[in-house]
Amino acid sequence: MTDTPIANVEMAAAWDGEEGAGWAADAEHYDDAGERYNKHLLAHIGADDDVLDIGCGNGGTTRAAAAVARSATGIDLSSQMLAYARAKSEGLANVDFIQGDAQVYPFEPASFDVVISRQGAMFFADPVAAFANIGRALRPSGRIAILAWQSLADNEWLSATREALAMGRELPSAPMGKPGPFGLADPDADRRIFTEAGYEDISVEDVSELLRMGADADDAYAFISNNGPVRGMLADLSDADKQQALANLRPVIDAHATDDGVLFGSRCWLIAAQRPS
Repeated sequence: MTDTPIANVEMAAAWDGEEGAGWAADAEHYDDAGERYNKHLLAHIGADDDVLDIGCGNGGTTRAAAAVARSATGIDLSSQMLAYARAKSEGLANVDFIQGDAQVYPFEPASFDVVISRQGAMFFADPVAAFANIGRALRPSGRIAILAWQSLADNEWLSATREALAMGRELPSAPMGKPGPFGLADPDADRRIFTEAGYEDISVEDVSELLRMGADADDAYAFISNNGPVRGMLADLSDADKQQALANLRPVIDAHATDDGVLFGSRCWLIAAQRPS
C-alpha cells in the first residue's frame, strides 16, 4: 500500500487487493472492452498538454493519452494494476504512474493541463473534496474530462448479466450517488459536484459505445464468468445453482457474438469542465 494519505479506505482495500489483482490478471480484456470510449477523452487533449489520468488502472488510457500529449501520468490505488501498467509502458519516456488516492494525494499545484478518467473516478467517498483536490493540480484554464457510467438500466453489459444470473433472487444494485460504478450516474448531481469543487463551463454529455467483452463467445464467457461482479452475484448460491446460473449466462453471451467480437451496449456521461483562469 502507498505511504501517501488514503481517504477511501474500503476502496483501497478492494482495489489494492482481490479486485485489483483480478483486473491486472485480465488486463487485456478490460482495456479492450472500453477502448472505444478513448476517443471521447483524447478529443480534449492537445500535443502540448501534460495529462493526469485518474483511476488509470492497467494504464491503457494513460498510454493512449501519452501518444497524443507531451506527457501522461496515471494514478490508481492498485499496486497490482500499476505493476502491469509500468511493465506495459517500458520504453515510453513520457509516461509515469503514481500509487495513491486522488481524493487526498498531494499533487504538485498547477502541474497538469488536462485531467481525464475512463470510468475510474466514480469511487470517491467525498467527490467534491476529490475533484477540488484534483483541480488544484490543474493549471489555470486547465480542463477535466471524465467518463462515468449512467444507470444500471442504461448499461446492458451489466443488466443482461444480472438478469441471467438472478436465479429468482432480487439482486442488490450499487446505489446511484454512492462510491461505486454509479457514483456519478446522476447528471444533475454531477453538475452540482463540479460547481462546488470550483469548476466552470461544466457540461454533461450523453455518450454510448459498445463494449467488446471478448474475441468470440468462448473468450467472452471465460472473461465475464470470472469477473468481480459475477463472482459477487454467485457468492451465495449453492454449487449446483452456480452451475445453473452460469449455464443461463452462456446463451446471453452467444446472442451478442458478432464478427467483431462479443458486443454489449453501454452508456456513459462525459463530464467536462474547466478550472477558472
